[in-house]
Amino acid sequence: MIKQYTVKSVFVCLCLIGSVLSAPLTAQASSQSTIKYALPRLVKIFGAGGVKNLYGYSTGFLVSPEGHIATIWSPVLDTDRLSVVLHDGRKFEAEVLGAEPHLDLAIIKLKSERKLDLPYFDYREKTVAGPGTRILGFSNMFRVATGDEPVSVLHGVIEARTDLPRRRGAFELSYSGDVYVVDAITNNPGAAGGAILTYDGKLLGMIGKQVRNAKTNTWVNYSLPIDVLSKSIEQIITGKFDSSEEKKEPKTAPERYRPVDFGLVMVPDVLYRTPAYIDNVLPGSLVAQAGLQPDDLVVFVNDELIKSCKTLKTELGKLETGDLLRLVVRRNNQLVSVEFQVPPEKK
Repeated sequence: MIKQYTVKSVFVCLCLIGSVLSAPLTAQASSQSTIKYALPRLVKIFGAGGVKNLYGYSTGFLVSPEGHIATIWSPVLDTDRLSVVLHDGRKFEAEVLGAEPHLDLAIIKLKSERKLDLPYFDYREKTVAGPGTRILGFSNMFRVATGDEPVSVLHGVIEARTDLPRRRGAFELSYSGDVYVVDAITNNPGAAGGAILTYDGKLLGMIGKQVRNAKTNTWVNYSLPIDVLSKSIEQIITGKFDSSEEKKEPKTAPERYRPVDFGLVMVPDVLYRTPAYIDNVLPGSLVAQAGLQPDDLVVFVNDELIKSCKTLKTELGKLETGDLLRLVVRRNNQLVSVEFQVPPEKK
Protein backbone atom coordinates (compact mmCIF):
# COMPACT_ATOMS: atom_id res chain seq x y z
CA MET A 1 0.00 0.00 0.00
CA ILE A 2 1.34 3.32 -0.95
CA LYS A 3 0.03 6.40 0.72
CA GLN A 4 -0.60 9.49 -1.27
CA TYR A 5 2.01 11.66 0.29
CA THR A 6 0.33 14.84 -0.75
CA VAL A 7 0.35 17.42 1.95
CA LYS A 8 -2.66 19.58 1.28
CA SER A 9 -2.90 23.24 1.95
CA VAL A 10 -1.99 23.27 5.59
CA PHE A 11 0.72 25.40 7.00
CA VAL A 12 3.92 23.45 7.32
CA CYS A 13 6.37 25.33 9.44
CA LEU A 14 10.01 24.45 9.80
CA CYS A 15 10.88 26.87 12.50
CA LEU A 16 14.39 27.51 13.72
CA ILE A 17 14.81 27.14 17.41
CA GLY A 18 15.32 30.55 18.86
CA SER A 19 14.96 30.05 22.55
CA VAL A 20 13.59 27.54 24.96
CA LEU A 21 10.75 28.49 27.23
CA SER A 22 11.36 26.77 30.52
CA ALA A 23 8.30 28.16 32.27
CA PRO A 24 4.81 26.73 31.63
CA LEU A 25 2.91 28.54 28.92
CA THR A 26 -0.13 30.62 29.68
CA ALA A 27 -3.55 30.21 28.13
CA GLN A 28 -2.83 33.27 25.99
CA ALA A 29 0.37 31.81 24.55
CA SER A 30 0.73 32.29 20.81
CA SER A 31 1.34 29.47 18.37
CA GLN A 32 4.84 30.84 17.82
CA SER A 33 5.71 30.69 21.52
CA THR A 34 4.19 27.21 21.75
CA ILE A 35 6.37 26.05 18.86
CA LYS A 36 9.47 27.40 20.61
CA TYR A 37 8.36 25.65 23.79
CA ALA A 38 7.66 22.31 22.11
CA LEU A 39 10.55 21.83 19.69
CA PRO A 40 13.20 21.12 22.37
CA ARG A 41 10.91 18.42 23.73
CA LEU A 42 10.68 16.49 20.43
CA VAL A 43 13.28 13.93 19.32
CA LYS A 44 14.13 12.04 16.15
CA ILE A 45 14.46 8.27 16.48
CA PHE A 46 16.47 6.06 14.14
CA GLY A 47 16.45 2.28 14.34
CA ALA A 48 15.60 -0.86 12.41
CA GLY A 49 13.97 -0.81 8.99
CA GLY A 50 14.80 0.55 5.60
CA VAL A 51 13.55 -2.42 3.58
CA LYS A 52 10.20 -3.57 2.21
CA ASN A 53 8.21 -0.44 3.08
CA LEU A 54 9.51 -0.42 6.67
CA TYR A 55 10.73 3.00 7.65
CA GLY A 56 13.79 3.05 9.87
CA TYR A 57 12.85 6.28 11.62
CA SER A 58 10.12 7.71 13.81
CA THR A 59 9.44 10.49 16.31
CA GLY A 60 9.19 10.74 20.08
CA PHE A 61 8.76 13.28 22.84
CA LEU A 62 10.50 13.67 26.19
CA VAL A 63 8.41 12.91 29.27
CA SER A 64 11.07 13.27 31.95
CA PRO A 65 14.23 15.33 32.53
CA GLU A 66 16.21 12.08 32.82
CA GLY A 67 15.63 11.22 29.16
CA HIS A 68 12.51 9.05 29.12
CA ILE A 69 10.82 9.30 25.73
CA ALA A 70 7.31 8.29 24.72
CA THR A 71 6.99 7.00 21.18
CA ILE A 72 5.07 4.64 18.97
CA TRP A 73 5.54 0.88 19.39
CA SER A 74 6.87 -0.18 16.00
CA PRO A 75 9.54 -2.31 14.26
CA VAL A 76 11.83 0.75 14.34
CA LEU A 77 12.58 -0.15 17.96
CA ASP A 78 13.55 -3.74 17.18
CA THR A 79 17.29 -3.18 17.07
CA ASP A 80 20.31 -3.18 19.34
CA ARG A 81 21.43 0.12 17.83
CA LEU A 82 18.62 2.53 18.58
CA SER A 83 19.70 6.16 18.33
CA VAL A 84 17.98 9.40 19.29
CA VAL A 85 18.82 12.91 18.12
CA LEU A 86 17.76 15.86 20.26
CA HIS A 87 16.68 19.27 18.98
CA ASP A 88 20.20 20.65 19.35
CA GLY A 89 21.80 17.81 17.38
CA ARG A 90 23.12 15.82 20.32
CA LYS A 91 22.96 12.11 19.58
CA PHE A 92 22.38 9.40 22.18
CA GLU A 93 22.01 5.66 22.15
CA ALA A 94 18.74 4.53 23.69
CA GLU A 95 17.10 1.38 24.98
CA VAL A 96 13.50 0.24 25.11
CA LEU A 97 12.38 0.46 28.73
CA GLY A 98 8.93 -1.03 28.17
CA ALA A 99 5.96 -1.12 25.86
CA GLU A 100 2.20 -1.47 25.86
CA PRO A 101 1.48 -2.87 22.37
CA HIS A 102 -2.28 -2.48 22.74
CA LEU A 103 -1.84 1.25 23.20
CA ASP A 104 0.83 1.38 20.48
CA LEU A 105 3.03 2.92 23.18
CA ALA A 106 6.68 2.40 23.98
CA ILE A 107 8.96 4.16 26.43
CA ILE A 108 12.64 4.38 25.58
CA LYS A 109 15.41 5.92 27.65
CA LEU A 110 18.56 7.72 26.65
CA LYS A 111 21.83 6.12 27.69
CA SER A 112 24.08 8.64 29.39
CA GLU A 113 26.79 8.45 32.00
CA ARG A 114 26.03 12.03 32.97
CA LYS A 115 22.91 13.21 34.73
CA LEU A 116 20.53 14.70 32.21
CA ASP A 117 18.30 17.68 32.79
CA LEU A 118 16.23 17.93 29.64
CA PRO A 119 13.03 19.87 28.90
CA TYR A 120 10.00 17.60 28.83
CA PHE A 121 6.21 17.44 28.57
CA ASP A 122 4.19 16.78 31.71
CA TYR A 123 2.07 13.81 30.67
CA ARG A 124 0.36 13.77 34.11
CA GLU A 125 -1.73 16.84 33.27
CA LYS A 126 -4.03 14.62 31.14
CA THR A 127 -5.33 17.54 29.12
CA VAL A 128 -8.43 16.85 27.00
CA ALA A 129 -10.01 18.90 24.23
CA GLY A 130 -13.17 18.91 22.16
CA PRO A 131 -14.05 19.38 18.49
CA GLY A 132 -12.96 22.69 17.04
CA THR A 133 -9.88 23.01 19.25
CA ARG A 134 -6.94 24.35 17.28
CA ILE A 135 -3.86 22.16 17.51
CA LEU A 136 -0.24 21.93 16.49
CA GLY A 137 1.21 18.63 15.34
CA PHE A 138 4.95 18.00 15.72
CA SER A 139 6.81 15.16 14.01
CA ASN A 140 9.82 14.16 11.94
CA MET A 141 7.65 13.09 9.02
CA PHE A 142 9.51 12.03 5.88
CA ARG A 143 12.76 12.26 7.87
CA VAL A 144 13.10 15.96 7.17
CA ALA A 145 15.46 16.29 10.13
CA THR A 146 18.48 14.17 11.01
CA GLY A 147 20.58 16.55 13.09
CA ASP A 148 19.83 19.86 14.79
CA GLU A 149 17.15 20.76 12.25
CA PRO A 150 13.71 21.26 13.80
CA VAL A 151 10.94 18.77 13.17
CA SER A 152 7.88 19.74 11.13
CA VAL A 153 4.90 21.53 12.58
CA LEU A 154 1.36 21.26 11.23
CA HIS A 155 -1.55 23.51 12.13
CA GLY A 156 -4.97 21.94 12.35
CA VAL A 157 -8.25 21.47 14.19
CA ILE A 158 -9.69 18.57 16.14
CA GLU A 159 -12.64 17.21 14.20
CA ALA A 160 -13.78 14.72 16.84
CA ARG A 161 -12.76 12.53 19.70
CA THR A 162 -14.26 9.23 18.74
CA ASP A 163 -13.90 5.51 18.93
CA LEU A 164 -11.64 4.02 16.28
CA PRO A 165 -12.51 0.35 16.63
CA ARG A 166 -10.30 -2.34 15.31
CA ARG A 167 -12.25 -3.92 12.52
CA ARG A 168 -10.75 -6.65 10.43
CA GLY A 169 -10.27 -5.47 6.89
CA ALA A 170 -11.01 -1.90 7.87
CA PHE A 171 -8.22 -0.67 10.12
CA GLU A 172 -4.81 -2.23 10.54
CA LEU A 173 -4.52 -1.03 14.10
CA SER A 174 -3.97 -2.80 17.40
CA TYR A 175 -5.32 0.17 19.41
CA SER A 176 -9.09 0.20 19.81
CA GLY A 177 -9.94 3.12 22.10
CA ASP A 178 -10.78 6.80 21.62
CA VAL A 179 -8.63 8.93 19.34
CA TYR A 180 -8.51 12.55 18.32
CA VAL A 181 -9.30 12.82 14.61
CA VAL A 182 -7.70 15.94 13.15
CA ASP A 183 -8.01 17.73 9.83
CA ALA A 184 -4.25 18.18 9.35
CA ILE A 185 -2.38 15.40 7.55
CA THR A 186 -0.34 14.39 10.56
CA ASN A 187 0.05 10.64 10.01
CA ASN A 188 2.89 10.36 7.50
CA PRO A 189 5.98 8.12 7.31
CA GLY A 190 8.11 8.83 10.36
CA ALA A 191 5.46 10.95 12.06
CA ALA A 192 4.23 8.25 14.42
CA GLY A 193 5.28 9.02 17.98
CA GLY A 194 5.08 12.77 17.45
CA ALA A 195 3.01 15.07 19.64
CA ILE A 196 -0.24 16.99 19.31
CA LEU A 197 -0.48 20.18 21.38
CA THR A 198 -3.09 22.83 21.95
CA TYR A 199 -2.20 26.33 20.83
CA ASP A 200 -1.36 27.22 24.45
CA GLY A 201 1.11 24.36 24.74
CA LYS A 202 -0.87 21.59 26.44
CA LEU A 203 0.07 18.05 25.44
CA LEU A 204 -3.01 16.37 23.98
CA GLY A 205 -1.72 13.14 22.49
CA MET A 206 0.72 11.09 20.47
CA ILE A 207 0.47 10.81 16.69
CA GLY A 208 -0.41 7.24 15.71
CA LYS A 209 0.60 4.86 12.97
CA GLN A 210 -0.55 5.16 9.39
CA VAL A 211 -3.89 3.42 9.03
CA ARG A 212 -6.45 3.46 6.27
CA ASN A 213 -10.16 2.86 6.09
CA ALA A 214 -10.41 0.04 3.57
CA LYS A 215 -14.05 0.88 2.77
CA THR A 216 -13.40 4.47 1.77
CA ASN A 217 -9.74 3.97 0.86
CA THR A 218 -8.88 7.10 2.84
CA TRP A 219 -6.17 7.61 5.41
CA VAL A 220 -7.03 8.53 8.96
CA ASN A 221 -5.18 11.36 10.68
CA TYR A 222 -5.40 10.88 14.41
CA SER A 223 -3.57 10.90 17.72
CA LEU A 224 -3.80 8.75 20.83
CA PRO A 225 -5.08 10.86 23.78
CA ILE A 226 -2.52 11.54 26.49
CA ASP A 227 -5.11 10.85 29.21
CA VAL A 228 -5.29 7.28 27.84
CA LEU A 229 -1.51 6.86 27.64
CA SER A 230 -0.63 8.60 30.90
CA LYS A 231 -1.09 5.64 33.26
CA SER A 232 1.07 3.28 31.20
CA ILE A 233 3.77 5.94 30.76
CA GLU A 234 3.92 6.39 34.53
CA GLN A 235 4.02 2.65 35.19
CA ILE A 236 6.77 1.94 32.69
CA ILE A 237 8.94 4.80 33.95
CA THR A 238 8.53 3.78 37.59
CA GLY A 239 9.02 0.08 36.91
CA LYS A 240 5.50 -0.83 38.04
CA PHE A 241 4.17 -1.72 34.63
CA ASP A 242 1.24 -4.12 34.44
CA SER A 243 0.73 -4.91 30.77
CA SER A 244 -2.77 -5.57 29.51
CA GLU A 245 -1.40 -7.79 26.75
CA GLU A 246 -1.91 -11.03 28.61
CA LYS A 247 -5.22 -9.91 30.12
CA LYS A 248 -6.92 -9.41 26.78
CA GLU A 249 -6.48 -13.00 25.68
CA PRO A 250 -9.69 -14.96 26.11
CA LYS A 251 -9.44 -18.24 27.95
CA THR A 252 -10.49 -20.06 24.80
CA ALA A 253 -8.82 -18.32 21.91
CA PRO A 254 -9.97 -19.35 18.42
CA GLU A 255 -7.70 -21.72 16.52
CA ARG A 256 -8.89 -21.22 12.97
CA TYR A 257 -5.40 -21.32 11.48
CA ARG A 258 -2.09 -22.92 12.35
CA PRO A 259 1.40 -21.92 11.14
CA VAL A 260 1.53 -24.95 8.85
CA ASP A 261 -1.62 -23.74 7.07
CA PHE A 262 0.54 -20.98 5.60
CA GLY A 263 3.55 -23.23 5.04
CA LEU A 264 5.40 -22.39 8.26
CA VAL A 265 7.19 -25.11 10.17
CA MET A 266 8.39 -23.60 13.42
CA VAL A 267 11.19 -24.77 15.66
CA PRO A 268 10.10 -27.18 18.45
CA ASP A 269 8.22 -25.28 21.14
CA VAL A 270 10.10 -26.62 24.15
CA LEU A 271 10.53 -23.49 26.27
CA TYR A 272 8.14 -21.22 28.13
CA ARG A 273 8.87 -18.59 25.50
CA THR A 274 10.45 -20.31 22.54
CA PRO A 275 11.47 -17.62 20.03
CA ALA A 276 9.34 -17.88 16.88
CA TYR A 277 12.09 -19.03 14.51
CA ILE A 278 11.09 -20.64 11.23
CA ASP A 279 12.55 -24.14 11.02
CA ASN A 280 11.37 -24.85 7.48
CA VAL A 281 9.18 -23.42 4.72
CA LEU A 282 6.94 -25.82 2.80
CA PRO A 283 7.60 -25.69 -0.97
CA GLY A 284 4.89 -23.89 -2.94
CA SER A 285 3.21 -22.53 0.20
CA LEU A 286 2.08 -18.93 0.72
CA VAL A 287 5.09 -18.03 2.83
CA ALA A 288 7.45 -19.69 0.34
CA GLN A 289 5.96 -17.59 -2.46
CA ALA A 290 6.31 -14.52 -0.24
CA GLY A 291 10.01 -15.22 0.21
CA LEU A 292 10.27 -16.27 3.86
CA GLN A 293 13.20 -18.50 4.70
CA PRO A 294 14.34 -20.95 7.38
CA ASP A 295 15.97 -19.19 10.36
CA ASP A 296 13.83 -16.06 9.90
CA LEU A 297 12.51 -14.86 13.26
CA VAL A 298 8.85 -13.78 13.22
CA VAL A 299 8.61 -10.54 15.21
CA PHE A 300 5.23 -9.08 14.20
CA VAL A 301 1.91 -10.45 12.91
CA ASN A 302 -0.36 -7.61 11.80
CA ASP A 303 1.45 -5.21 14.17
CA GLU A 304 1.14 -7.59 17.11
CA LEU A 305 4.45 -8.33 18.81
CA ILE A 306 5.36 -12.02 18.63
CA LYS A 307 7.25 -12.99 21.75
CA SER A 308 7.16 -16.75 21.27
CA CYS A 309 5.87 -19.65 19.22
CA LYS A 310 2.76 -19.67 21.45
CA THR A 311 2.04 -16.03 20.67
CA LEU A 312 2.44 -16.75 16.96
CA LYS A 313 -0.07 -19.61 17.13
CA THR A 314 -2.52 -17.40 19.03
CA GLU A 315 -2.35 -14.57 16.51
CA LEU A 316 -2.63 -16.86 13.49
CA GLY A 317 -5.53 -18.70 15.14
CA LYS A 318 -7.56 -15.48 15.32
CA LEU A 319 -7.36 -14.78 11.58
CA GLU A 320 -10.40 -15.04 9.40
CA THR A 321 -10.79 -15.93 5.74
CA GLY A 322 -9.97 -12.94 3.55
CA ASP A 323 -7.96 -11.08 6.21
CA LEU A 324 -4.76 -9.40 5.15
CA LEU A 325 -1.88 -11.16 6.92
CA ARG A 326 1.30 -9.15 7.30
CA LEU A 327 4.37 -10.86 8.73
CA VAL A 328 7.51 -9.03 9.75
CA VAL A 329 10.54 -11.23 10.23
CA ARG A 330 14.06 -10.50 11.31
CA ARG A 331 16.69 -11.86 8.92
CA ASN A 332 20.27 -11.24 10.04
CA ASN A 333 20.16 -7.54 10.98
CA GLN A 334 17.30 -6.54 8.73
CA LEU A 335 13.53 -6.56 9.02
CA VAL A 336 11.61 -8.06 6.13
CA SER A 337 7.87 -7.53 5.68
CA VAL A 338 5.60 -9.72 3.57
CA GLU A 339 1.84 -9.77 3.26
CA PHE A 340 -0.82 -11.86 1.60
CA GLN A 341 -4.50 -12.66 1.91
CA VAL A 342 -5.63 -15.41 4.27
CA PRO A 343 -7.03 -18.36 2.26
CA PRO A 344 -10.34 -20.10 3.06
CA GLU A 345 -10.26 -22.10 6.26
CA LYS A 346 -9.72 -25.83 5.85
CA LYS A 347 -12.53 -27.90 7.36
